[in-house]
Amino acid sequence: MKAELVRAIEVLKAGGVVLFPTETAYGLAADARNPRAVRRVFEIKGREPEKTPPLIVSDREMAEEYVAIDPVLDSLVAKYWPGALTVVGKVGKGLARDVVRHDGTVAVRVSSHSIARALAKGVGAPIVATSANVSGLSACYSVRTFDRQRRAAKHPEPDFVIDAGPLPYRKPSTIVMVKKGKVIVLRQGSVRI
Repeated sequence: MKAELVRAIEVLKAGGVVLFPTETAYGLAADARNPRAVRRVFEIKGREPEKTPPLIVSDREMAEEYVAIDPVLDSLVAKYWPGALTVVGKVGKGLARDVVRHDGTVAVRVSSHSIARALAKGVGAPIVATSANVSGLSACYSVRTFDRQRRAAKHPEPDFVIDAGPLPYRKPSTIVMVKKGKVIVLRQGSVRI
């Protein structure tokens, strides 16, 4: 697995797209600072550019380099990171425009999956971490399912695949943001809030 990780990081640094496992489902990764790489993720997924993808970071320090995390979320982040909690915050510097929502926010989490964290750490920046499925279809818990969806839709393939075998079915991450000092749940997922 170590050689696969090293290769995957090289691919991401070179602007490629990697299919990888997370604690929820398989995801599509790209360097979130690279506009061309982010657009490739949209092509592979068949996703509309206005639907910005969530990001994975290696740790809270990396998150705070790129995203302003509201102090109201401190206790949730302390409790559920690493894990399936995605927080929305104002974007700082250096991310590709296509990962930033029209209101200047971005969604980010520290994954509890060691491969997902290692990819972000290896790149040294947030990675795109949208679920690996053709837009409009269900999330993929195996490389095979993703490949079947992608071929049927005639979408391009990722540049590299980390196949960790079939993953157990889990709900997607829970997404939260702060509005007027209150925590708002945008999507109730595997973390109950």
